[in-house]
Amino acid sequence: MNKWLIIILTCIVTAAGMGGCVYSKAMEPLKKPREIAEDRLKEEADIHQVDEFYIYNGSETYYTAVGKNREGQKVAAWIPASQKDKILVKNMSDGVSEKAAVEKLLSEKKPKELLGVRLGMEKNLPIWELTYLDENSRLNYYYVHFDTGKWWRKIENL
Repeated sequence: MNKWLIIILTCIVTAAGMGGCVYSKAMEPLKKPREIAEDRLKEEADIHQVDEFYIYNGSETYYTAVGKNREGQKVAAWIPASQKDKILVKNMSDGVSEKAAVEKLLSEKKPKELLGVRLGMEKNLPIWELTYLDENSRLNYYYVHFDTGKWWRKIENL
């Protein structure tokens, strides 16, 4: 009886260890961009702590970090993947919240499932990108202007 218990526990521990390794490997592609972005933030922007991190792949790749500056204010920083372009930093209180962006989507559309919400940048315009499935399970993108909260663009029925 004890022999079977030891075998079962060994299998469980081995499976958990392998699962941890797989998860760690899967997260590696996100670690490097975040490290690069946080290094640039330390050098070029006043962001003391990063709470959220997004990778936005639109017409250009942007990393967006949401965190706090030295005064404790919640800020967002749009970090271009290109090292030569400048970082844009805005107070979150000066823009539309994630909740407000989702409410804007829900007031116009009836998504079956909201897949994701991320900050991004298109044509020097800070935006919220909302990804959702419609009632027919088709992929849709809905963009809200960060500064004004107005609808900017939709990509539907993919």
